[in-house]
Amino acid sequence: MSGTPKGERHIGLLNGFAAYGMWGLVPLFWPLLKPAGAVEILAHRMTWSLLFVGVALVVVRRWAWAGELLRQPRRLALVTVAAAVITVNWGVYIWAVNNGQVVEASLGYFINPLVTIAMGVLLLKERLRPVQWVAVGVGAAAVVVLTVGYGRPPWISLCLAFSFATYGLVKKKVNLGGVESLAAETAIQFLPAVAYLLWLSGRGDSTFTAEGPGHAALLAATGIVTALPLVCFGAAAIRVPLSTLGLLQYLAPVFQFLLGVLYFHEAMPAERWAGFALVWVALSLLTWEALRQARKARRELETPRVDTPVSAPVEA
Repeated sequence: MSGTPKGERHIGLLNGFAAYGMWGLVPLFWPLLKPAGAVEILAHRMTWSLLFVGVALVVVRRWAWAGELLRQPRRLALVTVAAAVITVNWGVYIWAVNNGQVVEASLGYFINPLVTIAMGVLLLKERLRPVQWVAVGVGAAAVVVLTVGYGRPPWISLCLAFSFATYGLVKKKVNLGGVESLAAETAIQFLPAVAYLLWLSGRGDSTFTAEGPGHAALLAATGIVTALPLVCFGAAAIRVPLSTLGLLQYLAPVFQFLLGVLYFHEAMPAERWAGFALVWVALSLLTWEALRQARKARRELETPRVDTPVSAPVEA
């Protein structure tokens, strides 16, 4: 990334802020879709996302990956798993926002990096540095504090964190671009989503046509709300260092948390503040360690290396 022109880096940063800003402000959008329920909103999101991404791929003529994917059953199975996991993530998040649980939903994305690290240890046998162990331990303590405070585990946060961490793990193995991955996943989601919407309409419970053209337009806009931040993220990922993206990722849950407290006026008793404070300490440790490792790697790259002279081959 050091060779990226300054103008390109600025464009990358702007796209990064745009992506995480949109993800952070999306709790303002889901309540606009009431009286549609969470499952109906989810089905529309899956349907319209495929249509929106499909049009984008037609415009840029990027279809070669689809044929390759269809010829690789293992990757296709992993995409199916990713589609199932992100369906759970989307559904829980929409339900949480529309049921006054924005703060707890934001906690899920705060603890997601900690869950990702824990899964790396358990599933991929990765080795953690001491600071990372401390961060994971502090994060676990935060969950305990919140469980005691709530009188129950923060299941919304845990479901969001584990589903998104699993999604990230599967996507890493699939190795598809963001837009292509979304197209493949929503293609798998499309038929069940449309079937549900038709069933809902047959029962007379669909809000798509019953609440006027404005409501229908908002439901259709779920495709844009889903895909546009991903396009911006893709533009950022190729222009800015991963360490910068790692810092930007906290913008989304910060915005969500602030919206929950300041806009939706959700309760923040002392035990909830204590739990969030512990999570923020854990994330601060992770961020400090990541930046320290990035600086160390950069210094090693900049250190001149003395190569051993290679002898010329002896001709026979």
